[in-house]
Parts: sequence; structure tokens; C-alpha cells
Amino acid sequence: MTDEETHLTKNEARAGATPHMTRVVLVVSLLLIVAIFGLLFMFWSG
Repeated sequence: MTDEETHLTKNEARAGATPHMTRVVLVVSLLLIVAIFGLLFMFWSG
């Protein structure tokens, strides 16, 4: 057994790059939920 540690960068450990699509999905879904709740509030409040 060797006692050498393997040091990898983030991209090497993940085997790829991380796109920023998660933020876009989070913002879009949050805006949709706020809009839906706003429409429901207007519908039920008369």
C-alpha cells in the first residue's frame, strides 16, 4: 500500500464543469410560485 494522497481539483473530482443552471431554475420556479399565489389570492379575495 502506498501512503500517497491523491489531490484532485473540483472539476477533476466531479468529472466535469458545473453550469449555473441551478440558479436559473430556482429563480424561475420561485417567480412562478409567487405569481400563482398572487392569482389565487386575487381569485379568492373577490
